[in-house]
Order: sequence, then C-alpha cells, then structure tokens
Amino acid sequence: MAAKVHPNVAAAPQPPCISSIVSQQQEEEEPPVVLTVWRKSLLFNCHGFTVFDAKGNLAFRLDCYDSTSSRRADLVLMDAAGKPLLTIRRKRMSLSDSWIIYDGDGAATATATPLLSVRRRRVGLRASKSKAIAHVTPLSSSLPLPEAYVVEGSYGRRSCAVRDARGDAVAEVRRKESVGDDVFRLVAQPRLGAPLAMAIPRLGAPLAMAIVIAIDEMFRGGSSLLRRTCSA
Repeated sequence: MAAKVHPNVAAAPQPPCISSIVSQQQEEEEPPVVLTVWRKSLLFNCHGFTVFDAKGNLAFRLDCYDSTSSRRADLVLMDAAGKPLLTIRRKRMSLSDSWIIYDGDGAATATATPLLSVRRRRVGLRASKSKAIAHVTPLSSSLPLPEAYVVEGSYGRRSCAVRDARGDAVAEVRRKESVGDDVFRLVAQPRLGAPLAMAIPRLGAPLAMAIVIAIDEMFRGGSSLLRRTCSA
C-alpha cells in the first residue's frame, strides 16, 4: 500500500531556479507543490490525514483519537514534527456549513488569528448551473489574499479545484489511480499565499490542505472527525 500511496519520485517537480542578481527583475515561476493525501493516520487507533510530498516524505499530518470526549472540537493540521500549523474549526451558530481556518493552534490561545472562511454553498430550490460547492473568503489583513475563491467540482469524485476570480485553479484535488477514494493528489499553485513566502515558507500548501480538510468535513457524511479528540 505504501508504494501506491507515495508519489512517483521520478515525476516530482524540480525545485525553482535561483535567479542571479543580474536577472533579479526576471521573475521565476515556481512549480506547483504536488502532495499525496491519505485519509488515514499513521498512529495506532487514530483517524485523520497523512500527507506526503513528491519525494514520499511526510509533509503534514492530522491525528484524531477515537473518543467520546468533546474537550477539543478543533482539527489541527501539523507539520511532520507535530508542530501545529493551522486550526480548522466549525463556525458555531451559523445557518450554513461554515468553517474558520486559524493560524497555528487555535485552541492554545484566545487571540488566534482567523485567516480564511470556508462556507458550503447553499443549494436552493431552483436549478443552478453553478459548479460551486463552497466559497473561500479571506478574513485577515495579515494574509494578503486580495480576493475570494470558489471551490468547484466534486469532492466525492476527488475532482475539484479552488479557483480565483479569474477562474484559474490555485489548488486542485485529483484522483490517484488504482488506490481508491482515501488516497488522492493535492496540487497547490505557489501563488496561494505566495506573498507571504518570505515570512512563512510553504504557506500555500498548508492553506490548501486546510481547505481540503474543511471540504472533507462538509461532504464526508456522518463520520466527522469532530466526534473525535484531535492530537496536537
């Protein structure tokens, strides 16, 4: 199973070239970040997500223990070492299925900065040609994302994309062949959070993964991870 879960190393994108001082004005286009997402925790008796980079190394994790305790109703996305990166929390008292993505461990501090809102699209009685399944809205001035995003496609079929106002995909969920629905690819364009690249490296990939976790909670049915206790 591990060989199927890990991406093909030969197909991994090459790291971006470092421009010389002379050609600094010529902006180099970074390749997209290609991740393999496994809807399973590597820890015993846990549920969650395990995310590998293009070389098969652990990139992110989310580990939730089976428990009847509700002392922690947050989903915490961590790096490979277990450091909290982002917290995904359901918005309470909301008429729609909405989730807020916070910077760091949102439960550890009362002043955690909300970064994004992910809201499930409400389906009306009238037929609509819209392919949108959710809307993503920036909430913090410290996150220089100037526009709202829309999630289009079908998460159940592992074929959906986060698109900007121009319709360009900034992150995509793609089916991974011959491994079922629990393993899929996440392709994040570097411009998703690219303005913060100097201050917070790789913020684009974690934010894209946090959006996927929120979408997964919206469309996974009755097996929500919020019924479990999440490890940090």
